[in-house]
Amino acid sequence: MYAIVEIAGQQFKVAKDQKVYVHRLQEEEGASISFDKVLLVGDNGTITVGAPAIDGAEVTAKILGHLQGDKVIVFKKKRRKGFRKKNGHRQALTEIQVEGIFASGATKKAAVKKEAPKAKVEAPKEAPKAKVKAVKETAAVDFESMTVVELKALAKEKGIEGYTSLKKAELIEALTK
Repeated sequence: MYAIVEIAGQQFKVAKDQKVYVHRLQEEEGASISFDKVLLVGDNGTITVGAPAIDGAEVTAKILGHLQGDKVIVFKKKRRKGFRKKNGHRQALTEIQVEGIFASGATKKAAVKKEAPKAKVEAPKEAPKAKVKAVKETAAVDFESMTVVELKALAKEKGIEGYTSLKKAELIEALTK
């Protein structure tokens, strides 16, 4: 189970027992905190999306410590002017460990299986032929939503000459005549 949660103005993808560095939080070290602005929860292939946040969902975490990040050097220079300015910056961070993700009370906005993207990868090989057959069956066709490959396959089926060098707009014009 994982969740995308907004912590201190930034979005993080978190899972149980994961350690995350976030912008400095006000709570003491060792304190337990909860974040209720959960934007997405994924659980065994079922994805629940909030609009913008999921009602009743929360992520609980424990503050492990406060620290500073690596030093970042900010160097400004204007050539031929003798202007050089060098500054350093260390970001104040808090290390937290996610204790749990609770999606109770969540209403499912969208449910998507994990294998759906795999089906999309395999589909384009057969899509132009399948779409051409679907076009023959229906009289009203939306050519704008079709890809160039599908339009070229349809032009080949209709016997239009020189379809290989035509652009999408020209293919649509030739097919509507």
